[in-house]
Amino acid sequence: MAYVQKLFNTNFLEYASYVIKDRAIPHINDGLKPVQRRILHTLIEKDDGKFHKVANIVGHTMQYHPHGDASIYSALVVLANKDLFIDRQGNFGNIYTGDEASAARYIECRILPLAKKLLYNPEITEFEPSYDGRNKEPVTFPAKVPLVLVLGAEGIAVGMSTKILPHNFIEVMEAVKARLLGKTCVLYPDFPTAGIVDVSGYDEGMGKVLVRAKLDTSDEKRIVIRELPFGATTESLINSIEAAGRSNKLKIAGISDFTTDTVEIEIKLARGVHTQDTIDALYAFTDCEMSISVNCLVIRDNKPVLMRIPEIIDYHAEQLVAVLKAELRIEEKKLKDRLHARTLEQIFIEERIYKDIENKKSQEAVTQAVFDGLKPFAPQIKREVTEEDVDRLLKIPIRRISLYDINKAKREMEEIEARLKEIRGHLKAIVEYAVGFLDEVIREQSASYPRRTQITSFDKVDIREAAQRNLDMRYDGATGYLGYEVRSGKALFRVSTYDRILVIRKTGAYSVIDVPEKLFVDKGMLYCGLADKEDLANIVFTLLYREDATGYVYIKRCQIEKFIMGKGYTLCPEGCSPLRLTTDENTAFLVKYKPKPRVQITEEYVVAADYLVKGVGAKGVRVSTREFASVSTATREEALLMQAGADKGKKAGSAVEKTKNASAKSKKNR
Repeated sequence: MAYVQKLFNTNFLEYASYVIKDRAIPHINDGLKPVQRRILHTLIEKDDGKFHKVANIVGHTMQYHPHGDASIYSALVVLANKDLFIDRQGNFGNIYTGDEASAARYIECRILPLAKKLLYNPEITEFEPSYDGRNKEPVTFPAKVPLVLVLGAEGIAVGMSTKILPHNFIEVMEAVKARLLGKTCVLYPDFPTAGIVDVSGYDEGMGKVLVRAKLDTSDEKRIVIRELPFGATTESLINSIEAAGRSNKLKIAGISDFTTDTVEIEIKLARGVHTQDTIDALYAFTDCEMSISVNCLVIRDNKPVLMRIPEIIDYHAEQLVAVLKAELRIEEKKLKDRLHARTLEQIFIEERIYKDIENKKSQEAVTQAVFDGLKPFAPQIKREVTEEDVDRLLKIPIRRISLYDINKAKREMEEIEARLKEIRGHLKAIVEYAVGFLDEVIREQSASYPRRTQITSFDKVDIREAAQRNLDMRYDGATGYLGYEVRSGKALFRVSTYDRILVIRKTGAYSVIDVPEKLFVDKGMLYCGLADKEDLANIVFTLLYREDATGYVYIKRCQIEKFIMGKGYTLCPEGCSPLRLTTDENTAFLVKYKPKPRVQITEEYVVAADYLVKGVGAKGVRVSTREFASVSTATREEALLMQAGADKGKKAGSAVEKTKNASAKSKKNR
């Protein structure tokens, strides 16, 4: 068992590591997943300036990618639709409508020069064996720009995922340039589908953004969607609008899609509904507005790492300098080798050193003669002469010697010297050279990559506020059911499916719940109302309840301001039963007590406004120590008038009693 567990753990870790590093998460160095890297490598290998069948490229990529042609084909289509490195010919699908690309045998592609300029240099690229050991593939490309930000990425691995939004190519170049100059530059996403984005919560690539469709609202009875939010297609957007219409969340008369190479979705509004009344509902209940959470997870130093946008820019600014420096060093070495070869060739021919080998009879003697002939010119030769140098001189054809142009050779050597001097200058000011490289790319590509997405600030539409309250909340006291699907009983108020309601049952138990379709809440429900916290803050609940053990009556006034959705609470203390509940401060209760001997007062008015408002958990104030018989309600004014009449009757009765007592006393005295 222990062996099986160990084997399972080992295999799972290897699988998880493979999925994270070699399939789902892009590498920070070139911003590519392995399948994308292998596609670009194949396109560069096959490049001859002409278009290639996608099927052909897919087949050749299978030399490097072990997961079959379908994954390669779909990845190639997605990469080609980024409009950055791959030139397309044929139907590669439509990013607006979501239409799929034609079959691989019908479409063609080729690598663009920009890809080679920014990615390709085999002399400084690290290669590794392919999965079957027959070929070599790049570990990563020596990218000169942060492609992980330009292309964006999305992937799900074992226990982690990445969601990196695409950014504008030119703005990314400007950000790297600013970093090289010691300045700061803030980057925000830019989407191929354009639209509108609120980046207030972007948090340098670790937060979220709100994206919206761009609406044409110039017509009072018609809304036209001109640009899509990122992540939506015309099909998904139309489906969400139709679903909202079917559920009465917005009222439309019809919807038409006229999208071709630009987006145009026409929404015709229902009679009596106008554009300004529908905009918020579109954003609240359809894909016209979406929230996208992002996290920049990349592979760095063979490990998954979360990096913020400024960190990625810093990393690639350093990588750009390192790559350009390596390229300059390689070019410098090649030019020095070439200058050395031209110098030896010039001396060998102009000084006729080849004459010294005419009478030599062995290879060793010939080689030594050339060495000896070059020794007097050591000051001109700036490094040691090797046997390879001599062998190359001895292989010069006689025709080249006879046609040798001294002036042309000098000009070529001067050009090499000038370029070497230029390279040495670039190496001394490598940062300035890197800035110049970026300026050149920006100048060449700025017209091709304008910003598409408009950056603005807007508040997310509150669904409950945007929802139309077009449903009747009904309560049937005979059955005890409450909800907008209840067909009998009394209509209480109108609601939307996004509202919350407060329900107080006959036991005094209460809870805040989502609007129910049909819910049993007791046959003697005390209260039901909307549970917006702003509304509840203005409502005072007055409860008259009886203590079961003693029969005493209590009054309690409170507000319900804090609650957890769906959690049960109670207004009454334990062992008590509700008698009356009201939210009207003008209410009074007529409490009638059970009659007892020698007790004249059998009823009493309790005016709600005469008592203080306390917390919902506080106990009520005892009205009387007498046991009650019944309770009825009246207005405060009625209670005051009746109380005044009762007081007047008491005074009159008291005067009559005094007169009787005085008369009886007088008779006794006589």
